[in-house]
Amino acid sequence: MKPPIFVRMQTEEIIMTYQNLVAEIENGILVITVNRPDKLNALNKATLQELREAIRYAKNNEDVKGVIITGAGPKSFVAGADISEFTGLDVDGGRAFAENGHNIFKEIELCPKPVIAAVNGFALGGGCELAMACHMRVASENAKFGQPEVNLGLIPGYGGTQRLVQLIGKGKAMELLMTADMVGAQEALQLGLVNHVVPADQLIAKCSEILSKIGGKAPLAIAAIVRCVDANFTGADGFKTELDEFGKCCGTEDFKEGAGAFLEKRKAEFKGR
Repeated sequence: MKPPIFVRMQTEEIIMTYQNLVAEIENGILVITVNRPDKLNALNKATLQELREAIRYAKNNEDVKGVIITGAGPKSFVAGADISEFTGLDVDGGRAFAENGHNIFKEIELCPKPVIAAVNGFALGGGCELAMACHMRVASENAKFGQPEVNLGLIPGYGGTQRLVQLIGKGKAMELLMTADMVGAQEALQLGLVNHVVPADQLIAKCSEILSKIGGKAPLAIAAIVRCVDANFTGADGFKTELDEFGKCCGTEDFKEGAGAFLEKRKAEFKGR
């Protein structure tokens, strides 16, 4: 067993330990690195559980303003789920296996803090699904995306059939899901699967730049945007959700501060209240 990886804040206080993740906080950004490079960072059950714990930590900790999820090493973001864990599953076991991943990725998608996938290499199967569960995706120039599950006689099980359609449209999603073809970073950008493509050595810096910009906005409004956008894809009445969330924002101290700062021609100082 690998030794635990410590998560440290700038005060060097140990706050969490992991076996399969490295997680560090710097300038309010929690960088979570899937750390199984010998397995191309494949997601086993233990790693998924640690991802859940890390996202819950980010959600509940005021010091965390945003999250970056990436993979260890230059080759792979996450090359998929750990096939050795599900080769013997039956119908009920398979459904339970997929449901666990669904629930964890939904927590990422609903995180009230912005979450960016920094895709450094292969994002295949469960890795592509993990990237799509994040709010945004920034890819290195060598990144490759794909859902190759049909090669195993399977389909994506962590939300891939739904989020891929949402991001790139039905026709192209059908093609990629049925052919198991991979797309490179530039094609992923053209399709709308990723937000930006940058050289590998600029990947984390670009994600941090985006999160720093978001960090200057009202955090309650950012969380409300997450809820409103997600409502559009869950069968909820997204327009009603927007009305409700707009009303709630109007009752916050941040709204008073933002409006006052605008009228006074100064920079707003949001407190998340």
